[in-house]
Amino acid sequence: MQTQQQGALWVFAAYVMWGFMPIYWKSLHHVSSGEILVNRIIWAFLLTVLAIVLIGQGKRLVTDLIELWKTQKQFWSLCAASFLVTINWFTYIWSVNHDFIVQASLGYYINPLVSVLLGIIFLKEALNRNQKAAFVLAAVGVTILTFHYGVFPWISFVLAITFALYGLIKKHIKLDATRGLAIETAFTVPIALLAYGWLFSSGDAVIMDTDPLTVVLLILTGIATALPLVFFAKGVPSIPLYVTGFLQYIAPTMMLIIGVAIYGETFGKFEWLSFAFIWVALLVFTVPEVMRFLRNKRTMIRLQKQESTQQS
Repeated sequence: MQTQQQGALWVFAAYVMWGFMPIYWKSLHHVSSGEILVNRIIWAFLLTVLAIVLIGQGKRLVTDLIELWKTQKQFWSLCAASFLVTINWFTYIWSVNHDFIVQASLGYYINPLVSVLLGIIFLKEALNRNQKAAFVLAAVGVTILTFHYGVFPWISFVLAITFALYGLIKKHIKLDATRGLAIETAFTVPIALLAYGWLFSSGDAVIMDTDPLTVVLLILTGIATALPLVFFAKGVPSIPLYVTGFLQYIAPTMMLIIGVAIYGETFGKFEWLSFAFIWVALLVFTVPEVMRFLRNKRTMIRLQKQESTQQS
């Protein structure tokens, strides 16, 4: 059984991989976002199914599919999750290759807040005082950015909402990460194949008339999709929720730095002011939750010690 430190390293590695993703998608900037997405779906499906067969879990994959089909609600929920994450993938790829990496990073910063908002709407959860304050601060930050851009930062919200809805659905469906990805992509593979057929017939498929490196990068989109998910799934069960809460900000922070430092995206005083409100909102949102978790953990340890003393 792995330790918390080992689990944290797996999750850390997953978020670092996600953080470097803008560089990967930028290396394919000469390919349309649609064709990158189609390749990502097809190769993620093929490579995960191949990996599942090679590690001897083919029967489990079939069993998962049968069990999902028996529970129609879960089957169609996973289908919906598949299309939500596909929208998320396309928006992210498009935003990176159209120089909106800063907006994309904002989307993943505000994702935890959107997840809480969905909990209020769908699960009838109540906001505590700190969460209310965090929402107000984040709203101020987004408002500043909206006035500065002259347009609502829709990229950020499409990314945040689709990923939060995806997470909400997946929360109620227990599947192994690799087999789950194979099933999710299976829902969208038929559409991806039809799209590729159209690209081939119209002569717009770059993969047929490009350099070998581009072909390799398009094929490896499957591994780039699956590997961080597998790392995350391997590590997250053995670490406390608050550790995951802090580590999740690694990816958007890396995206932001990459967008500004490597690709020269604008990050002036209005962006600083807007992001400052959002960062403070995340501190107000996250730190009290961490403190509450640690208090509960200390209380549990103390009670266990008292029980042990009484029994002896």
